Amino acid sequence: MLADAYTSRQMPNLRPIETRLAFELFETSPGYILDFTNRTFAEFFTQEVGIDIYDDAYADLGTSKGKRFRTFLHKGRPEAVAKALTALWEYRAAMLRSEGDTDSVPNAIEELSAIIQRLGGMPLRGSPSVAREPPSGPDEQTWAKLAQDFAALQKLAPQPRGYAFERFLSDLFRACGLEPRDAFRLRGEQIDGSFQLVDTYLLEARWQDKQADAAALRAFQGKVEDRPVWTRGLFVSYSGFSVDGISAFRARRIVLMDGLDLHEALERRIPINRVIAAKARRHAETNKPFVPVRELF
Repeated sequence: MLADAYTSRQMPNLRPIETRLAFELFETSPGYILDFTNRTFAEFFTQEVGIDIYDDAYADLGTSKGKRFRTFLHKGRPEAVAKALTALWEYRAAMLRSEGDTDSVPNAIEELSAIIQRLGGMPLRGSPSVAREPPSGPDEQTWAKLAQDFAALQKLAPQPRGYAFERFLSDLFRACGLEPRDAFRLRGEQIDGSFQLVDTYLLEARWQDKQADAAALRAFQGKVEDRPVWTRGLFVSYSGFSVDGISAFRARRIVLMDGLDLHEALERRIPINRVIAAKARRHAETNKPFVPVRELF
């Protein structure tokens, strides 16, 4: 497993000045990274990067969190380091927001984003390379056609309606520039589709009278977690989610959408990429995987 996590090449990933920036951003005091405990530091790297940061491979310089982090920056594969820096930046940004603080490091997002891109990662949200106007979304004629198609689904029988619902979502994602792919089957599992919004999202689409429960949510999350750490998930349940199901479910890397969310987005002409991005951000900030569109916009 560690062969996938790090490389023994001699050249470090980061130049000394880049390592200094990383520690200026993420080391809160000598040996400490942000507000992580040993346990949460391990959980963070397992969930976000897919490595065991407490493996002996990352103890070359010492066993504190800061020294393990420095070793990882030196030895980790570039794509893993890029993923870790991105996730740490997002965590740090959430900390600053919750404390009402502003960033004290000048040009931090631009400089860190450049490092991440050099390592093969995506630019940070809000950096100049991605700070462009969001797509305006479909034109009015397309919006009207999508709204009409969505209303027509309610007249179908359950089985054909399920397949038609997947096709409708694919049309909606395509209209909003999300590059959807149709349903596909792997050994032992069915995926209702995928689309691209910075990360790759798997899709679970259900139109049933019964609300999705905790078992359904866990089953879908298992599919997402079996894939690379940059995979995310969108679970669309027309009838929504049971209160008990959401209460008993700890979401990781997935967000939830119901039929009323779709209705609101179509009626108010909110591109679905904006809806998903807003849900993902609110989930990161509040740990709530389902926040209605009417509360987000």
